Amino acid sequence: MEKNKIEIYHNTRCSKSRCALDMLNAKGAEVVIRDYIKTPPSKKELKDIIVKLGIKPFELVRKKEPIFIEKFKDKKFTDAEWITILSENPILIERPIVVDGYGAIIARPPELLEEFLKRKKPKS
Repeated sequence: MEKNKIEIYHNTRCSKSRCALDMLNAKGAEVVIRDYIKTPPSKKELKDIIVKLGIKPFELVRKKEPIFIEKFKDKKFTDAEWITILSENPILIERPIVVDGYGAIIARPPELLEEFLKRKKPKS
């Protein structure tokens, strides 16, 4: 990911995701849209995102999704297992995720994206 580009892991059916994309477009950001439902991130990409977010894989899971409730709720999995589960079931990935060359954020609520875009970036 180039430092001046922004990638959004986007779900067109999600109002928060559409709002984040609209905000990025309104700011004139150079945006790469990743429909992660159609093109799920690889395990390596998920690991990279999780590191940039500074969270554990389980924190990236949408716990209200029916598939989570049916298959995964109240079960224990390792971080590596959660990464596999997320890569195989991208609907479980929290959204929207916005990534640039410096970091990542789950842009929920949209005000977090505003703060993310305004933050000071390290000098190259």
